[in-house]
Amino acid sequence: MARPHTPYRLFAALILMALLAVVFGRLGNWQLDRASERDALKQVMEAGRAQPPLALQADTPSAALQAWRPAQATGTWRHELTVLLENRNFQGKPGYWVATPLLLAGPSHAAVLVLRGWMPRPMRPGESQLPIPAPQGTQTIQGELLDRVPRLFELWSWSDQSATRLPAQLPDSSSPLPKLQNLDLADYAAATGLDLLPTVLAQTQAAAGQENGADPLLREWPDPMLDSDKNRGYALQWFGFMAIAIIVCIGLAWHLLRRVLRPTHK
Repeated sequence: MARPHTPYRLFAALILMALLAVVFGRLGNWQLDRASERDALKQVMEAGRAQPPLALQADTPSAALQAWRPAQATGTWRHELTVLLENRNFQGKPGYWVATPLLLAGPSHAAVLVLRGWMPRPMRPGESQLPIPAPQGTQTIQGELLDRVPRLFELWSWSDQSATRLPAQLPDSSSPLPKLQNLDLADYAAATGLDLLPTVLAQTQAAAGQENGADPLLREWPDPMLDSDKNRGYALQWFGFMAIAIIVCIGLAWHLLRRVLRPTHK
């Protein structure tokens, strides 16, 4: 004889499986959205790289600053405003990205932030950091435009910790070479007082006169993940789990209905 509370257990199991079906469906749709975002990003990258090279000027319109577009800038480095971006690995080795503003040639004081390249981080006791090249005079830098400095997730961003916060003013005598996890253009412009273009130039080759080992910075910039097929595969898995949950829901509902409608024998 079935226990009297069995229908309640069936009903609870039915509710649980229904909730799981909803969750699995949402996860599947989320993966499809991620696939669409990656497909759209791939189109933006291809469109930008198909554009002719752009010579950056103080009056370059924002519409021309298309992400992934090849570009070049001529000006002088502001080495005293250099910052290092932490936790940027290259082929499994920890290191930094070197970011320095380039004051554009011309009567204005406009500048562009340049990601100059990757350098290794000292790991052994007593090991010193490699010197950062500081060429003087007018430089012509070639690279690719980015809409912002690529970000890394910060665990401490949910707290009040400021372990990698940008100093309020640069240059900072107490920290001549600031190290931080992420760099926001607006914050950097406020700290330096520079009139920055709303773009970032990722340098792709050494400037003239710095070839043949004179420039130790490496410039193999990682592209974002564009494998949308993987997301669609994950979505298929979640939808499969949803289908299983729905089938179980139907079975539970059938058993529950039979128990409710079963005639009671005295």
